[in-house]
Amino acid sequence: MRSSHAAAAVSSAFDDPNLIAYGGLEPVVRLAERCGLPKLAGEHVRLPASKDGTGAFPAAKLMSLVGGMAAGADSIDDMDRLRHGAMGRLFSGVRAPSTLGSFLRSFTHGHVKQLHAVVRRFLHELARHTPLLPGADQAAYVDIDDTIRRTHGYAKQGTGYGYSKVKGLNALLGVVSTPLSAPVIAATRLRKGPSNSARGAAAFVAETIRTARACGANGLLVLRADSAFYGADVINACRALGARFSITMRMNASVKATIARIDEDAWTPIK
Repeated sequence: MRSSHAAAAVSSAFDDPNLIAYGGLEPVVRLAERCGLPKLAGEHVRLPASKDGTGAFPAAKLMSLVGGMAAGADSIDDMDRLRHGAMGRLFSGVRAPSTLGSFLRSFTHGHVKQLHAVVRRFLHELARHTPLLPGADQAAYVDIDDTIRRTHGYAKQGTGYGYSKVKGLNALLGVVSTPLSAPVIAATRLRKGPSNSARGAAAFVAETIRTARACGANGLLVLRADSAFYGADVINACRALGARFSITMRMNASVKATIARIDEDAWTPIK
């Protein structure tokens, strides 16, 4: 079998007005609405008024972005997939990619924190309506780490070169999981690119633990982190909120000296 047309003369397009390309979005959007995501966005996201209406209708624009990402979009242009075929009959209020791009470009660091407030409250409601963290009443884990996300252009607020030598923004991530569940991102914090990993970590750890508790993690809760977060403030935050911790210790001079003083017969093997 072979094609009977030259490649340059062949094209395809999803243009049937009666077909739904992403039918699975319907229950996802309904669940988001039931958990109050549009209402939360309308209450907590406040962008300044502008002549072109960039900051208007934040709930509709946020829901369009969530729907597009759920459908696999990883760029602004990909958001146009929400307007193919009969999607317009299934959903209303879908915004054009250019509108969504202008909406996101108007965000400052403060507006990112507004979005974080929305997510924190939404996650609590999602846990009430779904088995988000099964087994969390028995045992759960909070994993803390940071990552550098590359940015492009010269006008990005807060960009810089961090430990990875990549120009971008530094993001703290707090992830909650149980032995029976998939990991759930419970908290995020966007920071300047050159930020030290542990900068603001104690407050972030406390926020993540509180969010985990609000989502039903009322049993044993263990925080896990690497040596970048080894410090008294992070450990004290765990203790204050009744969480245990497993944090890699830095091999500094005092730690090495303490280990050297341990008798050979005092070591306990790991089983």
